[in-house]
Amino acid sequence: MKFNRLSDLIAANQLQGKRVFIRADLNVPQDDAGNITEDTRIRASIPAIRQALDAGAAVMVTSHLGRPVEGEFKPEDSLAPVAQRLSELLKTGVKLIANWTDGVEVAPGQVVLLENCRLNKGEKKNSDELARKIAALCDIYVNDAFGTAHRAEATTYGVARFAPVACAGPLLAAELDALGKALNQPARPLVAIVAGSKVSSKLTILKALADKVDNLIVGGGIANTFMLASGLKIGKSLAEPDLLEEARAIIDMMAKRGASVPIPVDVVCGKEFSPTAVATIKDATAVEDDDMIFDIGPKTAAILAAQIAKSGTIVWNGPVGVFEFDQFGAGTKALAQAIADSPGFSIAGGGDTLAAIAKYNIADKVGYISTGGGAFLEFLEGKTLPAVEILLQRAQ
Repeated sequence: MKFNRLSDLIAANQLQGKRVFIRADLNVPQDDAGNITEDTRIRASIPAIRQALDAGAAVMVTSHLGRPVEGEFKPEDSLAPVAQRLSELLKTGVKLIANWTDGVEVAPGQVVLLENCRLNKGEKKNSDELARKIAALCDIYVNDAFGTAHRAEATTYGVARFAPVACAGPLLAAELDALGKALNQPARPLVAIVAGSKVSSKLTILKALADKVDNLIVGGGIANTFMLASGLKIGKSLAEPDLLEEARAIIDMMAKRGASVPIPVDVVCGKEFSPTAVATIKDATAVEDDDMIFDIGPKTAAILAAQIAKSGTIVWNGPVGVFEFDQFGAGTKALAQAIADSPGFSIAGGGDTLAAIAKYNIADKVGYISTGGGAFLEFLEGKTLPAVEILLQRAQ
């Protein structure tokens, strides 16, 4: 993928005295009092801002936060807590500016935060009028918000069309490099772990990956549906019987290419979904009518871990069991450890996956951790992300 990068512009000394508009992803969780409870996204946005400041630019940053109603400001939609956290991290005052589309005062070496961009009428509908007004504020537009790259909005797509120069910031560039490496030029074998409660929510991803990967490891409710499609009984486990033909088609598609969808040979069952449920390991052929499958068993985990160990590339989206309950977490823990120990390149994304990475403390052993949930999934589906597509066009 060929796109302009902020780092290239800096290397060419093109930011000195220029007005730089950065679309970041500062959509952080807050408690009822408006305090930020987790600031990973803010910290991830710092490199782009710092690089632009150090290069002598006048820097404007904006982001969405929550789901505000366009044109209707409410205190809970304000980026004020984000401005305070940015000030602390950058060790400089970051002024918050409201009603900014008609003009922004900012000098080279200064950074300002522009209030929640989704308060502007026309943002979500990618209004040309709004996009042109915002583009007129800057000399250089930087998209550093991979998490919103799957949405064509005024600050993610429209501005990139009309700004004099449009480029990717370090966070977006790193995401695209990692995803491109994993899916477009992967070291083989390529293994994908796709897990979750429903096949239907990830069917397009499963089909897209079935064409590319050497092993497609399924987990959670998705694995139960594939077990059912393979003729195994799953008791009262979560599954989608109406998608058995789809599951069989994916198994067949993989088999024709000499690839596989490994079906569990043993499972961990419980009689109820609860943190105190008793966990029982059973062969996959011995699941009883009142059993619920909550994890893969140790034999299956060992087989899959061995496949991961031999992989050149691993794409991970979703834990393979109900890992929030420790008695049903051994499968996810075993695969997480196998990924951590693998010499292959690994990329992981999705909220539950990030929670598992944190729980098993392997963040520093995963090749790349994607920050964008929906954008990560759409990239896996093979979709072109609008905010990326426009950067590719502008680089031609």
